[in-house]
Amino acid sequence: MVRVVFGGPDVAALPGDLFADAYVKLVFDGVNRAYTVRRLAAGEMWIDFVVHGDEGLAGPWAASASPGDSLPFVGPGGEWSPRASADAHLFVGDESALPAIASGLEALLAAKPEAKAQVYAEISGVGEEYPLPAGPGLEVKWVHRGDAAYGQLLTAAVLGASYPEGDVEAFVHGNADMVRPLRRYFLRDKGLERGKLSISGYWRAGLTDEAWRAEKREFNALMEAETGA
Repeated sequence: MVRVVFGGPDVAALPGDLFADAYVKLVFDGVNRAYTVRRLAAGEMWIDFVVHGDEGLAGPWAASASPGDSLPFVGPGGEWSPRASADAHLFVGDESALPAIASGLEALLAAKPEAKAQVYAEISGVGEEYPLPAGPGLEVKWVHRGDAAYGQLLTAAVLGASYPEGDVEAFVHGNADMVRPLRRYFLRDKGLERGKLSISGYWRAGLTDEAWRAEKREFNALMEAETGA
């Protein structure tokens, strides 16, 4: 992960009351990439990038960024923040979702310091843990992917864990092949109300961002058919 801190008058003009899952679309040579706003405060906007060597557009740019570089952006957008009134919260995601999970935890603890939350976070292995907020009611399980397929061990960890009691809210984002079975689990098997589940496939293994966006509508329709709207 590489954190880039943006500033300038356009950043300073952004509203301060963003959703916990707020994002901007960064423009790389005319190509848009959506990224979570990790933090927006004091005229600074933090964006955390997953870097895969020389692959992609955003990662190599972030890895070589230096003070004085500029980058156009569009936004912000967003639609979700945690409900402090819920009895328990579940946060599930891989590296691509960790900035949003961290932002959601910060918002939750600011509203309810004693909130109960369980985090299931997939990373490549030991040494890749991402800094997350801490609280007396927070439990974090790091799932080390190793040589397994993306999302496979993360899905198994969630399905094998005990389900919280009471009014539950869940945030599940990351690899699409993890999102699909967990959507069935929460909505069909556990009967979670759709409005209490924030879920989205940010990406899919083996596909470029453009290819994933081209097939995402059909993928989402298949999930809807499995569990109902």
